[in-house]
Amino acid sequence: MILETLKPQIETIVSNTNNTLDDSLLQICELLEARVDYYNWVGFYFKNGDKNELKLGPYVGEPTDHTIIPFGKGICGQVAVSNENFVVPDVAAQDNYIACSITVKAEIVIPIFVNGENIGQIDIDSNTPDPFTEADERFLEFVCEKVAGLLG
Repeated sequence: MILETLKPQIETIVSNTNNTLDDSLLQICELLEARVDYYNWVGFYFKNGDKNELKLGPYVGEPTDHTIIPFGKGICGQVAVSNENFVVPDVAAQDNYIACSITVKAEIVIPIFVNGENIGQIDIDSNTPDPFTEADERFLEFVCEKVAGLLG
């Protein structure tokens, strides 16, 4: 599976000490968006200081107006509160969904923990209906663990 083959490349990105944090995060976004056919928008959101909101970090894909997301709002905001993975096979079936693009059919959001605190998340939109499997969840948890190592 393509996801497993990307793990060494993720490790290489996070272990490159010449990269800034944003460089590493952007390289991860670029890698995932380029190599996984159904990853059409890949980005990071992080807790915005002491505020109960998320702030958009590096991302790849269509520009978004959603640079700040209040906790509890949309899929990302819900993950900031629940501290749990959120896989949405059909965004049209979600009441609390913030539409970024009419082409998006599905979304997956995985939280990033540093010292047990949810400090951010990786957010992936897909233009393919119901593409995400448990393999995506496990792989993205791996990515988030590696990112947490950069932040911790």
